[in-house]
Amino acid sequence: MTNAEPGAQRTVVPIEPSLLIAEAFDRAQVTELRHSVTSCAHAAGLGGQRLDDFVLAVNELITNAVRHGGGRGTLRMWQQSGKLFCEVSDDGQGISTQRLDDRSRPAADTAGGWGLWLARELSDSMDVETSTNGTTVRIGTIVAAPHPTVRRRHP
Repeated sequence: MTNAEPGAQRTVVPIEPSLLIAEAFDRAQVTELRHSVTSCAHAAGLGGQRLDDFVLAVNELITNAVRHGGGRGTLRMWQQSGKLFCEVSDDGQGISTQRLDDRSRPAADTAGGWGLWLARELSDSMDVETSTNGTTVRIGTIVAAPHPTVRRRHP
């Protein structure tokens, strides 16, 4: 997790040919984008609880971009080296160092403040780059290798 200096260049992650989604969004596209993430993540090999966790984490990041990042953002999702990654960027005012460093679970009766905590808890990795020029959050999850089908020959 990093807290970039104001005016610092954002890191561009090299993407291999497996780009699944690259889309700008605003409040009106949140539901449609969540469905696209679900479909692409499932097609990439996530299933069951791992799929549900990944989609919920991405939804939290999208919602944060809309609520706190200027009302819109961009989402990129790709598969690389056995992992599925999703990156959500916005042009908001950034996240304070105090907020980034606080990894404690929000109080149960707290209405807000769950987004980054949930994304961190529900993914295998999470990186944050933030400055007064915006925030980029990248999460990753390991995609389990498919189980080979064993065929038995019956005499």
